[in-house]
Amino acid sequence: MKYQQFNQQIIELIGGKNNIQAVVHCMTRLRFSLKDKRKAKTEEIKNLKGVIDVVDNNVAYQIIVGTHVNEVYKELVDMLGINTGEEGILKRKNKNFVKAALDVVSESMNPILEPIICAGLLAAFLSIVSLTGLISPESPTYQIFDALRNAVFYFLPVFMAMSCAKRLGVSPYLAVALAATILSGSINGVEGLSLFTIPLPQITYSNSFIPILLAVWFMGYVTKIVKRIVPTALQYFLTPLLIMVVMLPATLLVFGPLGFYLGEGIIAFFNLLMKYVGSWFVMMLYSALQPFIIMLGAGNFIMPVVASLIASNGYDPAFISSCTISDIAVGGAMLGYFLRTKNSKQKQLFGTVTLSAILGVTEPAIYGVFVKFRRPFVAVMIGGGLGGLFAGITGVKAYSIAWGLFGLPAYIGTGDFKNLWLMVSAVIISFVGAAIVSYILGVPTEDDNAEKESPGEITGENPNFRTISLSTAAEGQLVQLTEVKDQAFSTGALGKGVGIIPRKDTIYAPVDGEVAAVFPTKHAIGIKGDQGEEVLIHIGIDTVKLEGKHFEVMVNQGDVVKRGQKLAIVDFESIVDDGYDPTVIVIITNTNDYLDVIPEGSKQVHIDDPIMNIVLEQEQSK
Repeated sequence: MKYQQFNQQIIELIGGKNNIQAVVHCMTRLRFSLKDKRKAKTEEIKNLKGVIDVVDNNVAYQIIVGTHVNEVYKELVDMLGINTGEEGILKRKNKNFVKAALDVVSESMNPILEPIICAGLLAAFLSIVSLTGLISPESPTYQIFDALRNAVFYFLPVFMAMSCAKRLGVSPYLAVALAATILSGSINGVEGLSLFTIPLPQITYSNSFIPILLAVWFMGYVTKIVKRIVPTALQYFLTPLLIMVVMLPATLLVFGPLGFYLGEGIIAFFNLLMKYVGSWFVMMLYSALQPFIIMLGAGNFIMPVVASLIASNGYDPAFISSCTISDIAVGGAMLGYFLRTKNSKQKQLFGTVTLSAILGVTEPAIYGVFVKFRRPFVAVMIGGGLGGLFAGITGVKAYSIAWGLFGLPAYIGTGDFKNLWLMVSAVIISFVGAAIVSYILGVPTEDDNAEKESPGEITGENPNFRTISLSTAAEGQLVQLTEVKDQAFSTGALGKGVGIIPRKDTIYAPVDGEVAAVFPTKHAIGIKGDQGEEVLIHIGIDTVKLEGKHFEVMVNQGDVVKRGQKLAIVDFESIVDDGYDPTVIVIITNTNDYLDVIPEGSKQVHIDDPIMNIVLEQEQSK
């Protein structure tokens, strides 16, 4: 074991195994809950080789060891032989029920979009190859690939159970077991069932998500109650059994019917809205306003509605089409800016985000350009609105969940080429309309001046030095690191940087680079910059205790990100309500690799504003 001796020293100096109640780890530190903190020999621990610092506060006893803490922690847990899965968490204060429910649905949908999009694009591909005659729909090859497409939607409750369980802190394996049970041939869609002599309604659970969502939510409460009443020695054997014995009848008697009728009600509402008001109105409105919806962090909330509509009707009459129309309109608006600007750096930016938007990824454009220039919102509202109006009037349908340019084949369905050409026409209308409007509106003159010196250019009169500039990771009040109320950061032990007291809920990438780490509790993100800078964004102080609550991270480890790209949405108001400091800390963990790291002075910062400069010799950045 690589860290066995190091961990043994920590155990001895912290008061021995018997003094440790629990231990977890953060991005850089081990966090102990101790029975008696007086037994810990803090000064001796600080002097250990491999310990950066020790922070002792009311939350936990923290030993800072660096970014390799995960490896240290794994060996430490084995040596302690204690259950570290549960640590005391401050009780959350109640917040708006509707907002909480929307957060759960949206955050549970995010992880399962990957297989859903895969199934949607596969359906489009199968439509094309079958129409061209390359593969017959009756052939085994076609049926095998079609089985993958069908399975994703049939087993949607299983995907939702896994995702929702992780979001709500429930055992994902028990949640999946419950979902698999209601999908079994003896329950799913079976007529005439009864439980405890109580007749059960005939419900088809496949292709649905609301019944299992409600059931997993209730499972969280059942789990807490069962763990309180079952003796610790028997929990391993009895807890799963008692949870499932309660949950299966509750799901079949209460949450299954409730979720089924709630889903039917949602579908009926949208069908009535489109029947009596008109799908043209829904599509025009959503196509025009989707960029605002994305900024609010609710871009994926319509996905459960879409899944229900496709499962019921075989197609979505409004939303997926509107998403694609709006995305293409964003690309059109960026093309208009690309053609209008004379600034070469802006041309490069606008060209890049134009392509990503057309392919269905609009966040770089919205957060990198729209928020800064604002005028593109008007272009998308006009162009997207016109495209959505045309699609609504002509009755365009989306037969599967796939958006962007590559999702257009999904509109063929089972040979409905007229629907495809109508959708293509709507997309062209939105793209051209948005491009013309944005070109006419133009780039604001104050941002279209002569090119400014970009990060990494040689600055000053000394050609032997250059700087890398970091833009802000959050909008708010910039403060010096010494003012941050966390000793590990304020002393500069982990590297130089700054603090930001946020006034908005969005976290942005301060540099171009690759996401090196996303901590499981979502409160910290590491980025390896294109020029070697190692940036740690630590969201809040001691927020690791929240275990991911109030955080919605938009990136994964290995993702390539651009400066100003949205990384996360954080409910800072709830974090403050729960008693935590919301300060966002941005540090350069490899500070010693550079000549200096110079923070900006305290001030209000907005997106793209600089917060610090890294000074290095010219030859270092070749």
